[in-house]
Amino acid sequence: MEKVPMTVRGAQLLRDELDRLLKLRPKISEAIAEARELGDLKENAEYHAAREEQGICEAQIRDIEFKLSVAQVIDVTKMDNSGKIIFGSTVTLIDVDTDAEKTYQIVGEDEADIKAGRISVSSPIARGLIGKMEGDEVTIVTPGGEKVFEIDRVDYV
Repeated sequence: MEKVPMTVRGAQLLRDELDRLLKLRPKISEAIAEARELGDLKENAEYHAAREEQGICEAQIRDIEFKLSVAQVIDVTKMDNSGKIIFGSTVTLIDVDTDAEKTYQIVGEDEADIKAGRISVSSPIARGLIGKMEGDEVTIVTPGGEKVFEIDRVDYV
């Protein structure tokens, strides 16, 4: 099975969510047992709600366990990169046309959150940046057209 890149932070967030869901399991089982005691299961809304919650919880547990099993956790703080943009690095870009500054961290698919400045490694911006160096000027094809950026800074945190 092909490994999927993930940052240390992303892997830790998944492990934390998995721990939370595993602790929720007994509570859901308890709710199902209590609802069974209420009588007829066909018309027992509490029972059906608890069973639905159990199904959702189990599906989420399986999903997270799978993601962690195929994850290749990459810790950029332990790499010597000397200004080269790689997976996990944080890049500060300056838009050549507007002088607007943007900072992005290149992360795995499941970790991406554009509002928080985390872009997927497979996004057009990340694909255009990977392998470039601090100080380079890059042209990136985005859905809104071509953009030219200067790579101002590359950090490995």
